[in-house]
Amino acid sequence: MPEYGRNLQKMVDQLSGIEKKEDRNTAAQKIIDIMGNMYPYLRDVPDFKHKLWDHIAIMSNFTLDIDSPYPLPTQEQLQEKPKQVPYPQKRIKKKHYGHLVERMIEMALEFEEGEEKEELIKAIANHMKKSYYSWNKGVVNDEQIAEDLKMLSSGKLELKDVKLSEARKYTPNRRKSNYQDHKKPYKKNNQQGYKRQQK
Repeated sequence: MPEYGRNLQKMVDQLSGIEKKEDRNTAAQKIIDIMGNMYPYLRDVPDFKHKLWDHIAIMSNFTLDIDSPYPLPTQEQLQEKPKQVPYPQKRIKKKHYGHLVERMIEMALEFEEGEEKEELIKAIANHMKKSYYSWNKGVVNDEQIAEDLKMLSSGKLELKDVKLSEARKYTPNRRKSNYQDHKKPYKKNNQQGYKRQQK
């Protein structure tokens, strides 16, 4: 492990030459202390000592016979491939809206008719318009969003005379440079040299 340097690696290599196990354990503990002093800011990390004993086992190529306060890893354990994380394979009807919009629509369907549900539908539609614009970077109208909302909800949610946010609201504002505002032309003054022209 290059982060510990070659001198510490030599110390670990010499552990195998110590005949008495008790002496090996003492020497290994001293090496562990040196390793810990090299990175004192890691002492608050959970299982810090455990990691150091794992490192000394790795540096010895898993050949050390010592009494560790923790179970030492084996080479097979380190080479074992991690288990594959399951990924949801649910089909998304409109990929540019994503799975979150479909979940929001499912929640909206559970609401009772009323002002709260209308506000939620409006919020979902505005989010859909933002997502649509982010993917397409083109013209997006409320009619298209209303049609998609109706399709995704199987005709159960409709926009009723609702005006959505304007598309330009989703365009990030670019700050204009103030360089031109501060830049003033110079004129020559025979007595005082160059000075700024007064506006």
